[in-house]
Amino acid sequence: MTLTSPAPLVTAPAASKSHASQAPQPFVPKYGKMLDPEANGILVLDEFTLDPAAARKEQHGFRAALASVTLTLRRLVALRLVIAVVAIANLPLFLMSTGWWIYAVSLSVVIGVHLAVNWLNRHEPRVKQRHELELHRHRERSANYRKVRDAVKFVIDTPSRMNEHLYLELLHAKRVALHLTSGTVALLDTSDDAAWKVRIVRELPAAA
Repeated sequence: MTLTSPAPLVTAPAASKSHASQAPQPFVPKYGKMLDPEANGILVLDEFTLDPAAARKEQHGFRAALASVTLTLRRLVALRLVIAVVAIANLPLFLMSTGWWIYAVSLSVVIGVHLAVNWLNRHEPRVKQRHELELHRHRERSANYRKVRDAVKFVIDTPSRMNEHLYLELLHAKRVALHLTSGTVALLDTSDDAAWKVRIVRELPAAA
């Protein structure tokens, strides 16, 4: 009995790749999605909706809280300036006046300035903390604010820039620059009064 070797396998020549397979793959961004080609290279990083009724109420709440903080800080600065003026004016008053009563007045001024400065140093941090807590409560109660904060926190240079000022600017201006060098902006579309649409977009530079 003779063994016959199996017939050699004949492999077909590999088919040449078509011209279509050699075409470059479309650019897929790491974040977001690309719009249609006629959008001229606009990259949508994020898209979400806001509650218009809540946004209108929050505008007043945020503005009132910011105005309260600003007014309190101005009052504290003005009080420190008044204390400084009184303390500086005490010396020429003491030098240019005569009589035993000037000693009593000068001593009273010095004691008053000392007590006022101590009171400010003790209560100013508490006043600032109370107003910051009020702003924090406004932020945490606002679902719209949290949506904007979460959408832009990976876009802007410094996360602290995402505060109530940026939120109010977006509601007022309908377009806010988030990153000037990369052309990233937030756009607010208020055409639908039931749900406002926000888009975080970036303009991609065209290839040379």
